[in-house]
Amino acid sequence: MKFHQLFKAAIHEPKKLAAFRLLPIGKVFRYVFIFVALFTLLSFIRYIAGDAVLFEASPELIEHGETIGGLIYPIAFLLQLVISTSYIFIRISIFGYVGILLLKLMKRRGEYRHMWRTSAIAITIPIVLTIGFDFLPAMKNLSTVITSGVHLAYITVAAKYYPKIPQ
Repeated sequence: MKFHQLFKAAIHEPKKLAAFRLLPIGKVFRYVFIFVALFTLLSFIRYIAGDAVLFEASPELIEHGETIGGLIYPIAFLLQLVISTSYIFIRISIFGYVGILLLKLMKRRGEYRHMWRTSAIAITIPIVLTIGFDFLPAMKNLSTVITSGVHLAYITVAAKYYPKIPQ
């Protein structure tokens, strides 16, 4: 399955979203890393443009940054890449555990590895929303709550298509 097919199915086909639990883990990682790269690139462009800062700058830190010169940009890019990767993978893992709880409540069959893959593909819309909310300063406080709710909704809808536990 190609990236654009995964993307379209992740947006509005919950039955396929549940079926993605059977995808090879390498394909799921590639899909997630495309969003990590996009997330990192947009954050880095905003940093270069002066629209966002990576961390609060003290006078000593600004002075140290000036002595480093052009090296600050690769360092900032790598730092942003590590932060974005950590954020997205931790979020996927947490929602994978939440999905396992949902499966138990719905009396559905599934393992953590299956729900992790579903959670990884279901993060499509929450990441797109996070990127959009990043450009709206008024939404910064609510963005995590809104995107978490959307992610949970996608996982819940997908969990309905997991096989039932035999009685």
